[in-house]
Amino acid sequence: MHNHWRGPLEIATVCTTEEDQKGRNLDWDRASISHQGYNGNLDETQQSWLLGPSEKKKKKYVDLGCIMCSRSTFKWAILSILIAFVVNGLPIIIVKAIPRHKTPPPSPDNYTLALHKALLFFNAQKSGKLPKNNGVPWRWKSGLEDGSDLTDVKGGLVGGYYDAGDNTKFHFPMSFAMTMLSWSVIEYEHKYRAIGEYDHIRDLIKWGNDYLLLTFNSSATRINKIYSQVGGSQNRSRTPDDHYCWQRPEDMDYPRKVQTTTSGPELGAEMAAALAAASIVFRDKPTYSNKLSKGAETLWAFARDGGRRTRYSQGNPFIEPFYNSSGYYDEYMWGAAWLFYATGNNTYFSSATNPGFPKNSRAFSMNPNLSILSWDNKLPAAMLLLTRIRLFLNPGYPYEDMLKSYHNVTGLTMCSYLRRYNVFNFTQGGMIELNHGRAQNLQYVANAAFLASVFADYLNATGVPGWYCGPTFYKIKVLKDFATSQIKYILGDNPLKMSYVVGYGSNYPIHVHHRGASFPRDKIKYSCTGGWRWRDAKTPNPNTVTGAMVGGPDRFDKFKDSRSNYSYTEPTVAGNAGLVAALVSLTSSGGIRVEKNTIFSAVPPMYPKSPSPPPPWRP
Repeated sequence: MHNHWRGPLEIATVCTTEEDQKGRNLDWDRASISHQGYNGNLDETQQSWLLGPSEKKKKKYVDLGCIMCSRSTFKWAILSILIAFVVNGLPIIIVKAIPRHKTPPPSPDNYTLALHKALLFFNAQKSGKLPKNNGVPWRWKSGLEDGSDLTDVKGGLVGGYYDAGDNTKFHFPMSFAMTMLSWSVIEYEHKYRAIGEYDHIRDLIKWGNDYLLLTFNSSATRINKIYSQVGGSQNRSRTPDDHYCWQRPEDMDYPRKVQTTTSGPELGAEMAAALAAASIVFRDKPTYSNKLSKGAETLWAFARDGGRRTRYSQGNPFIEPFYNSSGYYDEYMWGAAWLFYATGNNTYFSSATNPGFPKNSRAFSMNPNLSILSWDNKLPAAMLLLTRIRLFLNPGYPYEDMLKSYHNVTGLTMCSYLRRYNVFNFTQGGMIELNHGRAQNLQYVANAAFLASVFADYLNATGVPGWYCGPTFYKIKVLKDFATSQIKYILGDNPLKMSYVVGYGSNYPIHVHHRGASFPRDKIKYSCTGGWRWRDAKTPNPNTVTGAMVGGPDRFDKFKDSRSNYSYTEPTVAGNAGLVAALVSLTSSGGIRVEKNTIFSAVPPMYPKSPSPPPPWRP
């Protein structure tokens, strides 16, 4: 490199070798030095002229490969890293090393604990080939020959649920139980998920509805018969049947007759409701959901056939004494409401709000008996379901007048449950006597608790603070208080401190009227009458039928824990379905609310229509 004087421009390195230094000394001009009288020693000024500044001490470097830095800089860098580690890193390591004490999730409330058990009762009632994970070790496959002589049902009528402590499969109350379970899931899916029971209850609903699909030709659009019952007995019968014999379901060896109906509006409509409600529960499985909804529409057509309006139980000695139907227009309202929710077909909504349905069902008669929800009377539930449409969708004209009437009667039904109005008596212990002092009252109590609780949740979800009983306004809390008081009574808050749900608490019935639970697991097959020894034994049941809600106490709050007294100690699937619905509505697990829109998943937007114009004026 050259400068503008054309001389060489070289940059000397900081550090020079010994040879380089010697070379410089040899190149000095000896003459000029001698001319100054050089005597071999230079003063400091002279040395500075010739040699430049004195040589500084060499710095020491650290070679880091691609980077070179001075040793002092390297030391400071290392020291800084160590300080940063002590200040920041060490506390983190210490915190990580200390065992964490996570805040445990809140304990499940009593309603959740009881709900787990109440669902398990349905596992104990299953008929057919049971899965390995059924969860009831003293139950296994049974009823495999049910309907085996039917030529139009491949594989027979295997599956479903035994109704109670006997081994009969009554399809009318079974359908109601499935509808109630599905309704509870539709409203409270988030709660079932929160407590880990969502898959379980869906399995229970599918088990029942798969069986119901076998009881008619579900692939057809029109049918002429429904199989209405498997097994059963006649009163005072002395021939082997489901009541005369006392046997495990697994040991049944007597003929089990299948009942067939060619006319059954209430059976068809209730089965339609069950399948329609289940189709909403299984909306995430479109093929199965569609199968259920199509089957529901087929059953509805059968129920509405004008030539098939005779009650399904009429004159049948195997049905009428046990599950007799008092009418069918309540099932019409109930079934039409569920079909509308399931399909979105406005025809069903028009039917549900047709003035003929409430007229023929006496929905507006204010008869206290008609405000009691049961397997036979669906009126209060049907009107509440239709009130839901008014509260959430407000479709207006032309439905408003009828929906308003349903809403008003629903409010009055809730008023009738309040003790201060003396519509129903209450026991001294606080149980409402919806069965007018007769036996097996708890099934009606649980249903009423559910209706009050879910109505309160509807009001809360729509921002309505309460409802009126005449001129008196009551807050939502009054409804919840009624529901909780009744369910607490069932769970043990009663004069006897007796839990009427088997396996819940420390004091519950141990002589439950239940065939399967009463036999020891001794691998001995007992005959029809050989099992009477276990029926009449004074010892507790060898097996616990967990979650079974028994018939309950009498009007004096007294209870007889006797296997032979079924009115006190026999559970039913219809009764337990109402209990499950009430419990899930009251539990705080998952939050206090209903699923607002799940039930409307198939319903198109609803807008008020303009009323028809008045006729033209004529002079």
